[in-house]
Amino acid sequence: MQATELFKALSDETRLRCLLLMGEAEICVCDLTSALDLAQPKISRHLALLRSCELVLDRRQGQWVYYRINPDLPDWVRDILSVCLRELPSLYPELQRSRDCC
Repeated sequence: MQATELFKALSDETRLRCLLLMGEAEICVCDLTSALDLAQPKISRHLALLRSCELVLDRRQGQWVYYRINPDLPDWVRDILSVCLRELPSLYPELQRSRDCC
């Protein structure tokens, strides 16, 4: 992964909010749509971009698709994500409440 690809993926508020809600856990698209109050196609489009640059992995279980942050990211990418995920809750306090229920 190149730095420009990473920063382009992180440059969108919806994608950052999705990553924040994922944290270290796996989360279903339906939980993201509910927590972010956005339509499923919009969330899926953002998740597809995150998946295409290998920031997240997906897993299908029946009709549900679950996403998680890729555990095999290079250290420098994990370091950047770690800082972002540590700082973002202060910018989006409403997501912390949503994250607690997911």
